[in-house]
Amino acid sequence: MAKVALLQVGPLSERDESGLAEKFDVFRYFEAEDPTAYLAEHGAKIRAVATAGDRGANAALIEALPNVEIISVFGVGFDAVDIDLCSKKGIRVTNTPGVLTEDVADLAVALMLCQAREMVPAEAWARSGNWGKNGSFPLVRRAHGKKAGILGLGAIGMAVGRRLAAFGMDIAYSSRSAKDEADGWTFIEDPVALADHADFFFVTLASNAETKQIVSKSVIEALGPTGTLINVARGAVVDEAAMLDALEDGRLGFAALDVFEGEPAIDPRFQKLDNVLLSPHHGSATTETRQAMGELMRANLEAYFDGRDLLTPVV
Repeated sequence: MAKVALLQVGPLSERDESGLAEKFDVFRYFEAEDPTAYLAEHGAKIRAVATAGDRGANAALIEALPNVEIISVFGVGFDAVDIDLCSKKGIRVTNTPGVLTEDVADLAVALMLCQAREMVPAEAWARSGNWGKNGSFPLVRRAHGKKAGILGLGAIGMAVGRRLAAFGMDIAYSSRSAKDEADGWTFIEDPVALADHADFFFVTLASNAETKQIVSKSVIEALGPTGTLINVARGAVVDEAAMLDALEDGRLGFAALDVFEGEPAIDPRFQKLDNVLLSPHHGSATTETRQAMGELMRANLEAYFDGRDLLTPVV
């Protein structure tokens, strides 16, 4: 039996690529010199798409694949996939939630600690010899016992909160509704009020049309000159221009960011700021989690064409 034709939108690990090639006839779209011509030649053959959360599948790509049946996303975020068009056309979409939750939460807390304790400049101080030449590194800020605000209490937000509880922090959160499992944490529905409460403001909610720039200028102003904004969600959920303005003139104290608008080409204004910790969108970038994500992406594709229920359907 002929293998199902699958469009691979971007590069994957050797393990994932060999796994796909074993089960599918893989068309490597990301290597095409002329993507439009490539789709014109091969688009009608394609029945499946393997993509990543940041690459997705926009309307133009989907329309160029008249016989596509399923799009499997390597990642929890699917905001780069045209979900409305997929629903209209009956195209199934899957993602890889759950398997990356704990690693992203680990990184969120690591960003908080690294920024508060100024680990990057402190390491440079010791490495450069300044400790011996010029004395102790300047005093920094504590994290334990402070007030934390978590914007979006899904799986990742809950995992962040569990970690913060071990630091004796006063935890509040904003979500669609109060959560029973957040026992002992304060529900603050309004993001501005949540930011006003918080010393450390964690952004962990999904990116979609409803949450676009939900971390607005007003939220940033409420967090204030002593507050820290930590984003492990998507760049689109923050008004990046307003954040940069506030960081530059001191209306926002600090930021620790794993995601950005237009990444990986981030705004050069970030590079001039010493009150920002920059991380290259690697919340899920551990060997163990990336392996699990690839397995789940492939398992969804195989389940669909075997006639079994999808493991993690989006639509």
